[in-house]
Amino acid sequence: MPFKVVMPRLGWTMESGTLVEWRKKDGDAVEVGDILFAVESDKAIQEVEALEAGVLHIPAGAPRPGQQVPVGTLLAYIVRPGEPVPANMESGAERPCRGRPDARPGTPFQPDSTAAQGQAGRKAMGRPAISPRARRLARELGIEWHTLRGTGRSGRIVERDVRAAAAQVAPTAGAPRATAVARRAAEALGVDLGGLAEAAAGRRITRADVEAAASARGVTATAPGEAAPISEMRRVIAGRMAASAHTAAAVTLTTEADATELVRLREQLKAGPGCGQPVPSYNDLLIKLTGCALVLHPALNASWGDNQITVFRDVHIALAVDTEAGLVTPVIRHVPAKSVRQIAAETLRLVERARARQLTPDEMSGGTFTITNLGMYNIDAFTPIINLPQCAILGVGRIARRPAEWQGELALRHRVVLSLTFDHRVVDGSPAARFLDTIRQYVEIPWLWLVQ
Repeated sequence: MPFKVVMPRLGWTMESGTLVEWRKKDGDAVEVGDILFAVESDKAIQEVEALEAGVLHIPAGAPRPGQQVPVGTLLAYIVRPGEPVPANMESGAERPCRGRPDARPGTPFQPDSTAAQGQAGRKAMGRPAISPRARRLARELGIEWHTLRGTGRSGRIVERDVRAAAAQVAPTAGAPRATAVARRAAEALGVDLGGLAEAAAGRRITRADVEAAASARGVTATAPGEAAPISEMRRVIAGRMAASAHTAAAVTLTTEADATELVRLREQLKAGPGCGQPVPSYNDLLIKLTGCALVLHPALNASWGDNQITVFRDVHIALAVDTEAGLVTPVIRHVPAKSVRQIAAETLRLVERARARQLTPDEMSGGTFTITNLGMYNIDAFTPIINLPQCAILGVGRIARRPAEWQGELALRHRVVLSLTFDHRVVDGSPAARFLDTIRQYVEIPWLWLVQ
């Protein structure tokens, strides 16, 4: 009997996922453990393995890459050698609606019978079909995809066709190599592409390079930007932020701490023997000291529920990480029990996985408190948004030398602004203020928590 390959549930809150791409083609032999396809869930792209061995069969009417697919939707079959191959998708609840072949990522299936007619219409007009990924790449590279011959199934233009066409396009003599989007951005922002060629070190100049150069000159775009579809990850982030803003009774407390001793501690860690371990960052130090503070103030290590407030025994701190796809919050578990260097090694691993979009749902769930640090962007103070269902989040600004009173005299000291946003439904202002003051003390006198 054919084995059904369905859209898996990759997290408790996952209701649908975007089929990114098939790693195996129709008719390929697969073994148990082979990667079949990649799925974009809430905050990561994850690879899905084969649970059975056999031959992969992707029937007509199966979901296409770039489409949003409900959990449990039938995607394909794995059949044994000699076993009859199902001709089409089965009828019933598992049968997905046929989507548009050129649907953008995040476009859900619609029970629209005109999809096949649209594809036939394109063929009648002489316009070939193209995958969503190939269409986006062609737009970025300035390739006229209508003139390409597709090598995908049924002659469909796929990403490799666009890349091959881009490789054959020779740049104008003496002109820097840049994407079409980068050239338009450079024209709008008044950026000299020739000046970016050396910094690009032979690679193609991208829009990000142009915008960075414009930002350094204090120039902003006045022309409207390109419309982009909202990804599933962006929808999840937007939904959670809106829910936090409209649900929690959020209050923010702010204080300023003398971080001179914290800076000295990190410099000593950098200069001392590391035994092959990563040098702890300020985030690692903040994670450790915050974990110790939460042990003393467990009311901030809690969450609001429908019928109860849960105060957690363990301290698992989520760290906000900026990635190209959006903000993710991997979790460092059992923080008080770990050394600073252990935290540094774990944070480094999680941040690398986050930026490679390889985090698993388990690595992003179970946090009891969150830290978000914008100091690297030269931000002094801000109001962080609570990461529900947690009851509090600590915002950290940049550490900068400022004039301050020190032992009765005016001196230059390293100062940092700390902002605590908490849910007043869970905890009152006085306990939250005492917790933030403990954080301030731990920043100013690191040995208070180093000896714990």
